[in-house]
Amino acid sequence: MSCSYADGLSPYLNKGKLGLPEIPDRPEDVSYKINTLANWIKNSKHAVVHTGAGCSTSAGIPDFRGPKGVWTLESKGQKPDTNISFDLAIPTPAHMILKNFLEVGLIKHIVTQNIDGLHLRSGVRRVQLSELHGNMFVAKCSYCERYIALPDSLPTVGQKEIGKDCPILKSGGRRCRGKLHDTLLDWEDNLPALELLTAETQSKLADLSICLGTTLQIVPAGNLPLRAKKNPRGRLVIVNLQATKHVSDFALLNTYL
Repeated sequence: MSCSYADGLSPYLNKGKLGLPEIPDRPEDVSYKINTLANWIKNSKHAVVHTGAGCSTSAGIPDFRGPKGVWTLESKGQKPDTNISFDLAIPTPAHMILKNFLEVGLIKHIVTQNIDGLHLRSGVRRVQLSELHGNMFVAKCSYCERYIALPDSLPTVGQKEIGKDCPILKSGGRRCRGKLHDTLLDWEDNLPALELLTAETQSKLADLSICLGTTLQIVPAGNLPLRAKKNPRGRLVIVNLQATKHVSDFALLNTYL
């Protein structure tokens, strides 16, 4: 659950702008924006999608900075009413559409700040996904450094030991001596080098960056979509109910859905 994940993080004062009003599009604008975005996707050479917590709210996982987000309510001494277990959450239509877009080549890569594992559960290939903040269902061995997919959500946050031995067998049938640690980042942890490198490379290649359900407040993830603007005819699309700091200066299509 988002709350249990949030409770596992270290105390941190500056959690960004919280509870900004949500601004839905006028119905008459939605069709125009959808058609415009569809044409941009079809005509792009290298579209990259960046997802945030808003992409998973319809799965029952609350966001963090929305009017009813975890951090917003925490500042009022409250908790979200809806808060499904990560183990019970299933990919949303948005996750499944993105998976299908990857399969047919309409988009090339997904960069996510989400730790819920729903992109992988939707069937997205690991090489087409950069998980910048970790995965609730993936542990890492402290010795052989292999990543291990787990059937149940992790019990810890902050790359701590989870109380399980590495299951990898080495030559001769000897078991690895390592201990498994969670892959979930705490506030001041460095992003995983390979995930960040891949995300940066894909973002530089992008001629279309599509941001779904993110206020783009957390860096460096929030700055990666802007790389597309450095390419000739590069475009940035922000699909979010709340305004972001990049909307007025950079977004060519500001959609609040």
